[in-house]
Amino acid sequence: FRRFGLGSGVIIDARGFILTNEHVVADADKITVTLTDGRELIGEVKGKDPRSDLAVVKIDAKGLPAATLGDSTTVKTGQWAIALGNPFGLMGAGPSARALGAEPTLTVGVISALNRQLPRTSQYDRDYSELIQTDAAIDPGNSGGPLLNLQGEVIGINVAILTSSRGYEGIGFAIPVNKAKRILQPLIEGREIRYGWLGTQIQDVTEDVANYYHLTDRTGVLVFQVLPDSPAALAGMRGGDIIKTFGGQPIEQGRQLIDLVSHTDVGRRVEV
Repeated sequence: FRRFGLGSGVIIDARGFILTNEHVVADADKITVTLTDGRELIGEVKGKDPRSDLAVVKIDAKGLPAATLGDSTTVKTGQWAIALGNPFGLMGAGPSARALGAEPTLTVGVISALNRQLPRTSQYDRDYSELIQTDAAIDPGNSGGPLLNLQGEVIGINVAILTSSRGYEGIGFAIPVNKAKRILQPLIEGREIRYGWLGTQIQDVTEDVANYYHLTDRTGVLVFQVLPDSPAALAGMRGGDIIKTFGGQPIEQGRQLIDLVSHTDVGRRVEV
């Protein structure tokens, strides 16, 4: 019994580098890439990062049209968005695709929310935070495809849908392209992606926490446990501490601190 999967991707370099989701290529024995001109080429995974759910695949082709990567920090709720991909395998493959060309599916909607977060599961320890939410239709097979603005710039990589029917129900999510840019070169070079680690268990400062610690406001995050021999422990951090700033940036909530820590270079000293 052979299991087949499908997904989408976006060419980011004329030399044949394709950005997609890690879950699209994870554990694959063989990867076949179908281009919009109908050509089918064998793909090789150059680098993948399960935590961010991003991967780079290389095909043996040159002079390919490469997409322009935009700036996801400029994305605003309410602006138009375009999703491209291969939902349910409708882009096609095989002789008919080679003869007619394999045109991807295009859907249009708006950015319906920013900075969405999906829960981690026991099966997948993925960092689904800072996500772009859109109502441009995204279905199974769209994963790894680009989310574009009206200038045709890639602003996100489509990654997930929220559904009870396994199909489109109006809410889809994309990884901001700037999050992909941070690790793009190491993925192309096949290097391991490393993330900063503090070694604390934290929680947001709720009204109850603020009252218990006699805090005048609810900014910052509460450290309720420090792991032994961690960077936090070696720096003298203790349970009950409130982290107000990290690297000079004010901290409002736990998710913000986690993102700042994980994007800090391993071994770098940071004032907290």
